[in-house]
Amino acid sequence: MDYDGASSLDQAPLVLPDSRLADPLKGVVRGTPAGFSHSMNWVPVFCANCGKPHGYVPEENCSFACWLCDPCADKWGEQYGMGLMPDEVFWALAHAEMLEKYGRILTEQEARTEAEAGLTPLSQLLRERK
Repeated sequence: MDYDGASSLDQAPLVLPDSRLADPLKGVVRGTPAGFSHSMNWVPVFCANCGKPHGYVPEENCSFACWLCDPCADKWGEQYGMGLMPDEVFWALAHAEMLEKYGRILTEQEARTEAEAGLTPLSQLLRERK
């Protein structure tokens, strides 16, 4: 897929929607999964297309969840299979900026320093991610 900031909709990558609720506290349940010695918060997930509920994901180990129910997967699954998680889109843009400015991907420490350093497009992009 092309990450050059193309503005036309047919060239923009499909960014998958998050199937969790926008309010991170709504619907959360607390429980202890099998094999664990401590309880954790579980966040409800819903079909990204029709909103049908579908269980829970662990809050502490999940930064993104996208799920389709069977009828929606039959209709939209192939299209969703070509989509990207928001993190993948962000890092593709960040890496493209790094390659353009430095000719390589920065280390984590270098990226942190760059984010704090100034007002370049790369530093602004990295600061927005926090």
